[in-house]
Amino acid sequence: MDLDTVRTFVAAADAGRFQEAAAELAVTQQAVSKRIAALERVLGVRLFTRTPRGVELTVDGQAFLPHARELLRAAERAVASVRTGHRPLRVDVIASRVAPSGLMRAFHHAHPGIALDVVMLSDIETAVAALRSGAIDASFRAVAMPGRPLPEDIASVRVLDEPLQLLTGPAHALADARSVPLARLAGHRIWMPGIVPGTEWAAYYDDLVAEFGLTIEATGPNFGSDALLDTIANTPDLATFMGERTLPRLPPGGTPAGQPTGQGLRRIPVTDPTPVYPHSLLWHRDNPHPALATLRSHLAATAAGHDVAGTWVPAWTIPR
Repeated sequence: MDLDTVRTFVAAADAGRFQEAAAELAVTQQAVSKRIAALERVLGVRLFTRTPRGVELTVDGQAFLPHARELLRAAERAVASVRTGHRPLRVDVIASRVAPSGLMRAFHHAHPGIALDVVMLSDIETAVAALRSGAIDASFRAVAMPGRPLPEDIASVRVLDEPLQLLTGPAHALADARSVPLARLAGHRIWMPGIVPGTEWAAYYDDLVAEFGLTIEATGPNFGSDALLDTIANTPDLATFMGERTLPRLPPGGTPAGQPTGQGLRRIPVTDPTPVYPHSLLWHRDNPHPALATLRSHLAATAAGHDVAGTWVPAWTIPR
């Protein structure tokens, strides 16, 4: 359906006269008549009847008018979605409960006037492809993996080193510890369902296991965070790793009694060294979206130091 004919129909319906619609659209009255006739042929109905004072909508015209207005609004939204500076800033945060989602919530609070589209992509290859195609403007990732550097047209900057903590139930052998050295976790079952081979977080945990002799089990289906927390809370010999800023944000020592999910869970700091997950922001070097610069400035102003003494990251996460 030709949107010019729809736009002309709406203008004529609002004005009640073809002459006034022509003036509004900066076309001739004859052009308005031709467009209305063309639209009537497409629809197979009469849209207007002529009166001494101009034109009035027929019953079919009245029925079509709200849909015509919605067609024009949809067209405006479609154009705005791809017009740089008018469309929302599209950012990949990986998952809703992880630290990058919290970083974007803080950015939205600091800059409420910037429209945002938050998406969740599964792996770095998908994210990089979306950055290069323009489907997204930025992505939070662990930068790269061994043997797979970022393409030259993708820029990155480290924005957050998130300490990992041990999450246990109340009956776990380490539940009452104020902190636990990383080496002490050797021999304990650390359950992390949902680690997908080939992803950057799988590469991260593979290096952690290799360097410190840990046992991380990724067996079983991933039924989501709530199921994971319930299992950890009720299984004395299981623990899991969770980022310090990843939900649920529990106080050290456990949760208040009566919490509906994960009752009695303990978050225990890991030390000597503290493994940190390095979140970086990725973007295409030629991306012109004006809000991208604002996001980068915000993250630079709120970022903490990296590679702090007593912390560990894989060598391949060193920022470029």
